[in-house]
Amino acid sequence: MERAATWKNQPVNFELSDEFYQQYEGTQPEWGPIGYVVFKRTYARAIEGESRTEEWCETVRRVVEGTFKVQKKHCLQMRLPWSDEKAQNTAQKMFRMMWEFKFLPPGRGLWMMGTEYVEKRGGCALNNCAFVSTEQIEEEKGLPFAFLMDVSMLGVGCGFDVRGANKALVHRPINGVFGKQTYRITDDREGWVYATEILITSYLTPKHLKVEFDYSLIRPEGSPIKGFGGTASGPGPLMAMHNSIRDLLDTRVGQRLTSVDIVDIMNLIGKCVVAGNVRRTAEIVFGNPDDMEYMSMKQDKEKVKSHRWASNNSIFCEVGQDYTQAAELTSLNGEPGYEWLENAREFGRMKDPSNWADVRARGGNPCLEQTLEPYELCTLVETFPARHDTYEEYRQTLKVAYLYAKTVTLIMTHIPQTNKVMGRNRRIGTSMSGIIRAFGKHGRRETLNWADKGYEYLRQLDRVYAEWLCIPKSIKLTSVKPSGTVSLLPGEPPGIHFPHSEYYIRRVRFNENHDLVGLLRKAGYVVERDAYSPNTVVVEFPIEEQDFVKGKEDASMWEQLENAAQMQYYWADNQVSATITFNEREATEIKDALELYEPRLKGISFLPLKTDFYEQMPYEEITKEEYETTMLKIEPLDLDEVTQGGVGEKFCDGDTCTFPTG
Repeated sequence: MERAATWKNQPVNFELSDEFYQQYEGTQPEWGPIGYVVFKRTYARAIEGESRTEEWCETVRRVVEGTFKVQKKHCLQMRLPWSDEKAQNTAQKMFRMMWEFKFLPPGRGLWMMGTEYVEKRGGCALNNCAFVSTEQIEEEKGLPFAFLMDVSMLGVGCGFDVRGANKALVHRPINGVFGKQTYRITDDREGWVYATEILITSYLTPKHLKVEFDYSLIRPEGSPIKGFGGTASGPGPLMAMHNSIRDLLDTRVGQRLTSVDIVDIMNLIGKCVVAGNVRRTAEIVFGNPDDMEYMSMKQDKEKVKSHRWASNNSIFCEVGQDYTQAAELTSLNGEPGYEWLENAREFGRMKDPSNWADVRARGGNPCLEQTLEPYELCTLVETFPARHDTYEEYRQTLKVAYLYAKTVTLIMTHIPQTNKVMGRNRRIGTSMSGIIRAFGKHGRRETLNWADKGYEYLRQLDRVYAEWLCIPKSIKLTSVKPSGTVSLLPGEPPGIHFPHSEYYIRRVRFNENHDLVGLLRKAGYVVERDAYSPNTVVVEFPIEEQDFVKGKEDASMWEQLENAAQMQYYWADNQVSATITFNEREATEIKDALELYEPRLKGISFLPLKTDFYEQMPYEEITKEEYETTMLKIEPLDLDEVTQGGVGEKFCDGDTCTFPTG
């Protein structure tokens, strides 16, 4: 009989058996064309005391052992039954399935799970995405802005709305009897975030003391950041952001904060986070289609290049509305995107009856695969059905993938508002990726059958594990995330998207100081300075797509929409993240498409196939001859010389979530 675990008789530790792990030491998995480079750039942590970074077997071990240590700690704290023998068996299955790329944690998990940082500071950095509302801005003042900055600095993408527009009056801060209030900013994330919150709050509160900042404690540019990884940017980006926010609010004194003001402040925060050298951020904003100032924000190319690139601008829609004006704007550069919030609140899978399980939801994350409440985070996990031969095999993968994501919900964050909603919802997003390849391998009907049966199986698992762990069942369980970087490891097409083409350039962004940049330049890869993000370069990788059948040019807008709708019907009780590419002829059909699919989708975005609105797009089609000529100039890489640890990844890893920062 299993006995309740206690603090006295069991250490809070978990390790894979040495005999099992030694099978994988010194070997490499079957990487995709640029999988190993992306792994070293993004997820391979530096080995303390050694001049090297993790190999894949070490990363997988860290993640798996970290996952089961969290479970064991939870059971110890709750005095619940625990069996090391059973856990070892399941952990070995999880390791094998990760090694073979049958499933993968999100980029957040690959980078942070099993680290001392998570153990000491909580689970925020493990989560992919977040949402915050400005609806209560009169009471919350600078808190929504601080939340976005806080989670963004941990690499979590964040959605927000402009429901607070025209609610908060902007006041001019005053000098007190003893002059201004000076705040010495501490050299940590908390210090940067708090300083920004009190600056914004000082303008939204009557007769608030004027705030000045002392930046002297902030470490200089280039200093190492031990806990989070990477190197410090120095105080420059923070000072520039504070000055820009102050300048903006000074012009608004005596007036109410507008939707454009809210977006600009959030975008300035995003720009600062990216300039912080280590991180990538992503934002989505939801506005009103009748707000023409908001709707036209991306038409100002100077401000787009300055800071408005930091968010995807979208709108809340209602079934039955007139899409004429929004569709015309979308046909130009892909924005706005569309969120049918009532569909998301009312339904899980569109196949199932209305249940209003998500009635508290107010928005979504930057790639729109998750419905979220204010201050809610969500973790995702990714499965690759095309890397399985039978449904029975895929079913086993679903179990360990689900278990990873559910485990993350056991870890408290440092944000009380977040813990409250996450503890209640336990929302996760078990995703499929490489769906187009699965259609080709298994057939569309069989893949959708796997999705349907797999969803019901996950519901069964959730009942079992929620009872074992003594926590609520997850409010929702499944998504289709856009993937991107994670899918590059095995070389699978991302999410539900078609491969770009048979031959293409894949652009990947690197911190300009990363070891890999010099190695890639030396090997003959094209390296350019990022046109948008400071301290960043863009590297061009020529790719030949394997098992190519159809690319974006060959897939109609209507086929892509139908794929998304079917996955929303059979699989995703959260949402399907899909960026629908369209040609010039189809641009005039976007309005019709929105009217046709509005009852079958929860959110959707579009992107022209041919666009020069953004520079350095992630994908660019090339010919076979161009590919072969380019490859002749490229020499093999020796990645043993990489000593700088990966810098982590943004929430959902998708490129279209973060145009143009990639």
